[in-house]
Amino acid sequence: MIRLENVTFTYMDDDFPAVDDVTLHIEEGSFVVLIGHNGSGKSTLARLLNALLIPTHGDVWVDNMNTKEEDNIWEIRKKVGMVFQNPDNQLVSTVVEEEVAFGPENLGVEPEQIEERITKSLEQVGMSSYRKHPPHMLSGGQKQRIAIAGVLAMEPRMIVFDESTAMLDPQGRKEVLETIKALKKKDMTILLITHFMEEAVFADRVLVMDDGKIVMDGSPKEIFSRTEELHSYQMEFPEVIDLANTLRSAGMNLTTDILERDQLVTELCRLL
Repeated sequence: MIRLENVTFTYMDDDFPAVDDVTLHIEEGSFVVLIGHNGSGKSTLARLLNALLIPTHGDVWVDNMNTKEEDNIWEIRKKVGMVFQNPDNQLVSTVVEEEVAFGPENLGVEPEQIEERITKSLEQVGMSSYRKHPPHMLSGGQKQRIAIAGVLAMEPRMIVFDESTAMLDPQGRKEVLETIKALKKKDMTILLITHFMEEAVFADRVLVMDDGKIVMDGSPKEIFSRTEELHSYQMEFPEVIDLANTLRSAGMNLTTDILERDQLVTELCRLL
């Protein structure tokens, strides 16, 4: 679905690249989480995936279309949707259904099809009952789900979530993460950029970025087993994994593949 070949991007007047010689392939239907400290280059990488930014060097391919070719831009942005950090910055209409229709209307979709897409996308994010509501009256998590519905209505093949849960309270984060999990089950290609480590445990693949480079790449189990290496990149562990590691250090014979709370509870019950 996505191929980056030796991609470098440097902002004007910066001495060092924000993305530095990255080669990365993302398979269609996969759920990839990208983590890294602030300033590591995550958001810049995200914007390279749908041609909001064009590489200084190297090439980005989306479904075999090069983002450097202007004739491809419109089609690329139809295929790769973006959901950003602040939901208020993404909403442009005063009624939810009009908000969801905004993208398809700009793509020239027929009115009958737009109606079908509104219904389908709101169902996908669990917001059908809010169709006639004003978005500004919704909670942060609900607003972000409406933003996701607006992207889904354009029928992309991939969605990039750029810190989309960062400004939400715990309930809002839970709502959005459940929506992302539901999209994963429907084989949507997903790249989730986050600084909440617990969100990474649900991914098929975790990437760690540092100083513009991909420095770690593997399954959640593989990545979170490399304790010292993660700490060297200023990464913290998800609470459950951190607790499991502490209990092992204290002498408890826990299995090494604990990633989620239910797994830890099951293991503790087994031992006790």
